[in-house]
Amino acid sequence: MKEIIGRTAVLAFASAWLFATTGAAMVQAAPAPHNAMSTAECEVWSRERSFAQSVADHDAAAFAEHLHPGAVFIDGKGAIRGKAAIAADWTPLVKGEGMQLHWAADQVVIGGDPDVALSMGPYWMEDPRPGANPRYRSGRFISTWRRDARGTWHVLYDGGGGNQGAPASEAGIATLVASLPATCPRG
Repeated sequence: MKEIIGRTAVLAFASAWLFATTGAAMVQAAPAPHNAMSTAECEVWSRERSFAQSVADHDAAAFAEHLHPGAVFIDGKGAIRGKAAIAADWTPLVKGEGMQLHWAADQVVIGGDPDVALSMGPYWMEDPRPGANPRYRSGRFISTWRRDARGTWHVLYDGGGGNQGAPASEAGIATLVASLPATCPRG
């Protein structure tokens, strides 16, 4: 019985490792295709771009303005709830301390509720410390957006559950960035 349980555990570990390494290779190999989006989906695409730019510009006020008051972000520590708590937790990233985080939506979808959207796409991080290994990581993010009564989209849910991405090369990141559309791919 112990031998069967042991083999099962080894097979489960091997399967998880194979999935993780294969998935990481897929993330680095090519970003998801750019899907044509509706006008409303392009509004969310632009808002996601603005959200990412707030971090690139180290603009804490602009970052916080993108957050829904009841937002929930999931990270390796668990759920961070509320606009103020998320803004505080993200302060080092927004200030550019430590990891440099970038992302871009390559797909946005709006389903049956026209005020809720899902955005997803690649993210990449750079560890600027001398000798950092790996220096770059990449992965995929997914966020949920909610449109308020004034028509402004705010991120409601975000996170990868502590997903730190897969190691990536500088050339791989350059290829990924070059593949991103400059404007929303309209349908």
